[in-house]
Amino acid sequence: MRAFVTPVSIFVEYIPVIATVVTTILSVVLARATLRYAKATDKSLALAREEFEREWSPELHIKLERISASETKIVVTNLAKISVLLQLVQWRKLSHGVPSLRWFLNEPLVGGMTWTENVGKRLVGSTGGDFQGAIAVSVTFYASGRLFRTDWFRFHVEVNRGNILRLDPVNMAARRVQVLEPHNEDGRVRSELVVDVTEPVADETPAEA
Repeated sequence: MRAFVTPVSIFVEYIPVIATVVTTILSVVLARATLRYAKATDKSLALAREEFEREWSPELHIKLERISASETKIVVTNLAKISVLLQLVQWRKLSHGVPSLRWFLNEPLVGGMTWTENVGKRLVGSTGGDFQGAIAVSVTFYASGRLFRTDWFRFHVEVNRGNILRLDPVNMAARRVQVLEPHNEDGRVRSELVVDVTEPVADETPAEA
């Protein structure tokens, strides 16, 4: 009996140790499972957020179409679901660092729709009677209370004696629109990035009038 009682007492003494080891192993397994679940949840949220941003983030496409030797129209297409408010159109020669032509707008553009305007005289006025080269066009607009600006869409233009002979788009890598009024961490809006758009226009408006 004494020989039998001794191993039993030893086994009873080791039960807390075995329980501790088992509990530790289960805790590690559960922790790893929780981390995997958390990572999977983060990836799912990131994918959902990316899909939402792609569906509702503003995306505009700009196109210049030659109608005749004296007529050209600009076509702005809203590729996103969200509606926008067009504010400013500006274009420049690629050889110049600043826009050579800009004008204000106040045109709403619903998602999936297009806005057009005849810009033949504006094009010839900005390039001159004789010109052959590339120009870039950009549009500034409001969406969800924030000011955005598209990338510069490039076109090859050939003008001879005031007649528009060629107007072809130049293929280029597309980039998403840029926010001109980002928010600071304290919630305030930074306006210094908008100075390049608003101040020169205000200075040039009396001269154009």
